[in-house]
Amino acid sequence: MPADANPTVRTQIVASGFEDVAQRFAVHFDKPGNGGGALAARWKGEVVLDIWAGTRDTAGAQPWQADTSSMSFSTSKGVTATVVHRMVDRHELDLDRPVAAYWPDFAAHGKGHVTVRQVLNHEAGIHNVQDMVDEVEDLLDDEGMEARVAAAKPDPLPGTGPGYHAMTFGWILSGLLRSVTGLDMAKLWQSELCDVIGDDGLRIGIPPGERDDVAQLISSGVDPLYLLQRFRRLSPWSNKAARALVVPGFPDLLAAPDQSILGAQMPAVTGVFTARALATLYSGLGGQEVNGQLLLSEPAADRLRIVSSRRRDYVLGIPMHWRLGYHRALMRGRAPRHAFGHYGFGGSGAWVDPVDDLSVAFVTSRLGNATTPIGDARFMGLSRRVVDAARIAPLPS
Repeated sequence: MPADANPTVRTQIVASGFEDVAQRFAVHFDKPGNGGGALAARWKGEVVLDIWAGTRDTAGAQPWQADTSSMSFSTSKGVTATVVHRMVDRHELDLDRPVAAYWPDFAAHGKGHVTVRQVLNHEAGIHNVQDMVDEVEDLLDDEGMEARVAAAKPDPLPGTGPGYHAMTFGWILSGLLRSVTGLDMAKLWQSELCDVIGDDGLRIGIPPGERDDVAQLISSGVDPLYLLQRFRRLSPWSNKAARALVVPGFPDLLAAPDQSILGAQMPAVTGVFTARALATLYSGLGGQEVNGQLLLSEPAADRLRIVSSRRRDYVLGIPMHWRLGYHRALMRGRAPRHAFGHYGFGGSGAWVDPVDDLSVAFVTSRLGNATTPIGDARFMGLSRRVVDAARIAPLPS
């Protein structure tokens, strides 16, 4: 499809058979106030989609560019988990050793038995971020939050199934990795991920002078986190979800003119990505060679296909089919059986089907279209279209 075939969508690559996906993607950003976004897909080792549309500022005046990135909330968890898996692959971490074996402070309040595997599967029982902070600005101090999760008393429910660690997941893993490597997550994302895939579109803790290409977030006007806070007494899961997902004042941090949130290292929340880099990363998680090398060994990549738990997540209230830091791919209709990834509040997400060697990623500045704490209807619909296109499109040459 020529780049000027639609005045809204701008393209670098749309492979034969994927034109319908590009056209549908453009519809989401064809009106003022809809913000912008990007969609990328890799199939059989080739890029089949690399498209973007809309605008990257709240005034709707600056077009989304090829390298525009966006803060992508829980999509960050899959990126953080990937660093852990690379270290496990090199035998620098053991999934079945206690976190406290590497990070002794984490043993506080009886957590000395909690393993790296249990953290990746959201079974550490430390989902309650509300009781860990005194004020919302505490979230901006990564080392301070690592100390708080290490000192936290776990929920009594571990052992009954997973319970989504919406914010704390990142600080548990960054504290663990800091203890092992002496490095913060920004440096680890760069050395372990960006340098390997050959793309700098995976960032966290961005200094003030390096934020010009980051899209400004636009609220949809519907805040599911606020609704959880209001109705958390109605059921056990909504109460726990509110304590895991809601910190009073967090929306004000997102809207602050100084964009201090972009400088924070919240490895479960504040990752800033391009769709292109996410699709490349997930292609590597599926076992595909990227940038001339493997992101994970074949046994490590195969391990990610295995579902660790099919039980209902006691924070989210639904089964997520956790698999060591990732969840099942969510899309309209039946998803490919082995597809996994991680989605984020407001719309972003990435997943890979390792069997068909298909990876897909979406980032956006507009937070929501039937959005939920774990995903968005836009990405679920686009994912369905990509899967359907791959079934009939000619194989990449």
